[in-house]
Amino acid sequence: MFDRIKQAAALLHEGKLVAFPTETVYGLGADAMNEAAVSRIFQVKKRPYNHPVIVHLADINELADWAIDISPFAYQLAKAFWPGPLSILLKKQPHVLDVVTAGAATIGLRMPHHPVAQALLKEFGSGIAAPSANRFTHISPTTAQAVYEELGGAVDLILDGGACEVGLESTIIDLSCEQPIILRPGMITAKAIAEVLNMRLIVTHQDAPVTRAPGMHHVHYAPETKTTILETSEINLFLQALQLEELPIALVVWSSFSAPFPANVHVIPMPTSASSYAHDLYQTLRSLDTGYYKQIVIENTPMHVEWEAIRDRLYKASGSS
Repeated sequence: MFDRIKQAAALLHEGKLVAFPTETVYGLGADAMNEAAVSRIFQVKKRPYNHPVIVHLADINELADWAIDISPFAYQLAKAFWPGPLSILLKKQPHVLDVVTAGAATIGLRMPHHPVAQALLKEFGSGIAAPSANRFTHISPTTAQAVYEELGGAVDLILDGGACEVGLESTIIDLSCEQPIILRPGMITAKAIAEVLNMRLIVTHQDAPVTRAPGMHHVHYAPETKTTILETSEINLFLQALQLEELPIALVVWSSFSAPFPANVHVIPMPTSASSYAHDLYQTLRSLDTGYYKQIVIENTPMHVEWEAIRDRLYKASGSS
């Protein structure tokens, strides 16, 4: 793997694209200081240029290389959660490329936990701009094979680091203003962050402008198959109303159902713990999104705080956020 990491770092220095694993999802990386290389990320993903990308760092001390007016909150959270699945939005340094920030005055920064990502960042020696390694709005990849299926030969090198541990994108917190605001929920919860900062947080439940942070589009992380989210109490009535031409469907559930399901309703049981559910979610959706099913129906998850990021991804997968 060491030789592959050296090769990957060399390719990044040449302006090439490298897909690499993080603990959240696989990222499509480019030299964050190379405008042409970062632009190629957008071209390969078919991602609109008004969607900023997060810059990944090897060390907390690199924050000042990319941001100004750094809030003390940023260092508190970095010490508590970095390396890990937390992205911090700060005012950017003047040299930061507009293509990275979608022309905004802020930049998203993160220090990933995955050992392959850490080794690559240290070998490369600078920030790597890296959104998820998939086509825009599609399901984020959590394996190297999923990256290949999404982007194929458009990526110059794919580093295989196994399945991602977390499985959902990072929490994004905006610290560019006086009041911290969570723009995108992740598996580091608002409650955990509030405990570190010893203060009440604002969590945005409306679509923020897409220029603020990644993942703000109303459809994101989405299968191509029609996807519907139902409350537990709605599932039996929904199934009873199905017409023959609407079958087969995949029914993704986390709770137990004692009643038998109709033929051509294929039940996919999911874990009952939030962390395990998050780990399995994208790979499960990807395996179901093969063209066989006419619809993917997903039982909504519990309203507990640890499930908030999962609910966010389900709503965006179904276009109902």
